[in-house]
Amino acid sequence: MIQRVYEQVQTTVDALVVATDDKRIVDTVINFGGRAVFTSGEHRSGTDRCMEAFLKIGKDYDVVINIQGDEPFIQPEQIGLLKKCFSEADTQIATLVKPVDHKGDFEQTLQNPNTPKVVLNNRHEAIYFSRSIIPYIRGKEQTEWLQSHTFYKHIGLYAYRPDILKEITALPPSSLELAENLEQLRWLQNGYKIKAAITHQETIGIDTPEDLAKALKQLRIRNYEL
Repeated sequence: MIQRVYEQVQTTVDALVVATDDKRIVDTVINFGGRAVFTSGEHRSGTDRCMEAFLKIGKDYDVVINIQGDEPFIQPEQIGLLKKCFSEADTQIATLVKPVDHKGDFEQTLQNPNTPKVVLNNRHEAIYFSRSIIPYIRGKEQTEWLQSHTFYKHIGLYAYRPDILKEITALPPSSLELAENLEQLRWLQNGYKIKAAITHQETIGIDTPEDLAKALKQLRIRNYEL
């Protein structure tokens, strides 16, 4: 899986490094010709690990992108969307969201706490992330919600300006972060802005054995189509 993610995005960035505290992953990456950095096993989040890797690389870059190693369906176009967010000088952090655009997706998102949901302001900045579905549509049956509002689910990719990455990794865990177990709430609670680019391409994060089975099925379908 890590090799697939690596190969999916390597042409979209100037430098690509796998950051991990697992020697087996380091060895795997080196064996397929990739680059890896061994990082501490004490990190509280992927963003903290990303910061350590950035410091070890020791080079200046305009933007640091944190790509999850369990997202085998990430597309190069999605990395491009993240990078485009930084054409605006005031962008501090960027991420991806996907509209929930059909009933089956809505029901699955609603029932799955491993899929965080997000609400945006009119500038396409995140207002809040939650494992519960947000917002609540008052006065309507849940079967009507999808026709009443555009719901977004979060795609777990982040990009940061290096100075902002340094600042947010120095922050202590916040009460909202601890409540939802979502690190991005720490940033929002401390006043940082998260720009959200909208993607219509589906990704499958591998959080459970069921997710893995779904991903393998999707791969078989795509290979059959090809």
